[in-house]
Amino acid sequence: MAYLKQMHLKTSQKQDLYKLDSYLKEALKDSGVRDGVMTVYCPHTTGAVTINENADPDVQTDLKKALNDTFPHHDYFVHAEGNSDGHLKSSLIGASETLLINQGELILGTWQSVYFAEFDGPRNRQFYVKIMEG
Repeated sequence: MAYLKQMHLKTSQKQDLYKLDSYLKEALKDSGVRDGVMTVYCPHTTGAVTINENADPDVQTDLKKALNDTFPHHDYFVHAEGNSDGHLKSSLIGASETLLINQGELILGTWQSVYFAEFDGPRNRQFYVKIMEG
């Protein structure tokens, strides 16, 4: 059995991380799958999906600062939209994450959550959740 759900997210900042856990739990419940895998996919070139700590918000702050230090905006970038730094960050973080499902629950570490990473907001974004039984 396969289940696919398109989900929507309105981002409010130029760059930020948005926790997706409640969206993913909703999709898992709707799918009825008890054991399998879930893939969370971002179809945007200035957005990404990542797993990171959910307990201390300073982790997200530090991640954003480090990404800005690593990939700052440069005047010499030639991409006409002026968001090359967002494309670089998106490429580094990646477009998807795959999670395990066991007994109707996502397997995540104690301090882990799944995040949508916005690198060129604010925007209306979408992401996809694909759940495969097995």
